Amino acid sequence: MKLMIFGCGFSGMAIAKAFAAAGASVGGTTRSRNKLDQLRAAGIDGHIFDGESLSPELMAAMHGATHLVQSIAPRESGDPLVSIGGSSLRTLMPGLQWIGYLSTVGVYGDHKGAWVSEDTACVPVSGRSKERLEAEQAWSDLGAALNVPAAILRLSGIYGPGRNAFVNLERGTARRLVKKDQVFNRIRVEDIGGSALFLSQRKLDGIYNVTDDLPGPPQDVIVEAAHLMGVEPPAEQAFETAELTPMARSFYGENKRVSNAKLKAAGFAFAFPNYPMSLAQMWQDGRWKI
Repeated sequence: MKLMIFGCGFSGMAIAKAFAAAGASVGGTTRSRNKLDQLRAAGIDGHIFDGESLSPELMAAMHGATHLVQSIAPRESGDPLVSIGGSSLRTLMPGLQWIGYLSTVGVYGDHKGAWVSEDTACVPVSGRSKERLEAEQAWSDLGAALNVPAAILRLSGIYGPGRNAFVNLERGTARRLVKKDQVFNRIRVEDIGGSALFLSQRKLDGIYNVTDDLPGPPQDVIVEAAHLMGVEPPAEQAFETAELTPMARSFYGENKRVSNAKLKAAGFAFAFPNYPMSLAQMWQDGRWKI
């Protein structure tokens, strides 16, 4: 098994770690020369990909890959890898057995706090979520054309070691914003890696929500982390009067509870099924800064 990850960032590194633990060799791309050294130090066959062209070295690495994960965000012009290599993907990756595309639960749009599943109609609000939905369809169509299973992983808000409420509290950047009835969905990054490996090993395709069991108000996560740290949480702030960037405010325009029942029914067991136990584990083992 040889995996190639396009866009080997926070989630991509977790996927690389999960596949490597299962005996796979892993290659990955980044736009940054500095990040390239980090990939290679982690045992990943790193390559630069600028979203515009494939280098001869990258094409050579792709040629031997059996599994592909694409996590690079689409553009207005579409998914960069589909745009560049979609029509020739069979030639570029003749041994390809499975495709994983990392999308977002943002494609569902706003459902006023109601539960949504993979069968729920998507009514994306933001332009970036509309582009994700189009990219999902492009990868599903490409998988079907190649007769290769293509799994769409719809990810909720990602956190994990180095990116979490503890870090924000320590830095003084944590905010306890309160908006009536608002809930967010979240997923520990290691469960993204585990779910991608799980789906690939079973050659599953279709859409899967990758999210934990406990949607909840974002301010509750801050309080939970502060309690574990033994510090006072920041004071509550009303969302309506808080100073926020347009991007940050846009997240609060969508309210839904995302079900993971389909993924669990397929047999996947979450290592971190809810944020209270996940935060407790992270605090106790001291890896929250890493």
